[in-house]
Amino acid sequence: QVQLVESGGGLVQAGDSLRLSCAASGRAFSNYGAGWFRQAPGKEREIVAAINWNGAITDYKASVKGRFTISRDNAKNSMYLQMNSLKPEDTAAYYCAAKLIRSYSTYANDLLYDYWGQGTQVTVSS
Repeated sequence: QVQLVESGGGLVQAGDSLRLSCAASGRAFSNYGAGWFRQAPGKEREIVAAINWNGAITDYKASVKGRFTISRDNAKNSMYLQMNSLKPEDTAAYYCAAKLIRSYSTYANDLLYDYWGQGTQVTVSS
């Protein structure tokens, strides 16, 4: 199995940038597809971005395309989410998740993921 720990959240102003990190420990992270999800108060958890096991395939929620970039470094057992041009509607708790699979697909359904981090809060003020 794998343990996931997010970091990098914070309080920023609209238009600012943040970089979230997800550190994996346990089984080699290269065995996992992965994704970033977020959940705002009173709303359902939603996919933000997903990446396959070697980083060759990525996918994004429409509202973050062109602003957010997902990446991973399997040698460092880490995944990242670079968030630029942040908007107040990006405010949420952000979670990284991993699915034990090596494929050339990405997964938007949170029910398909096996492991989750504890989350990091991102707050964007207007």
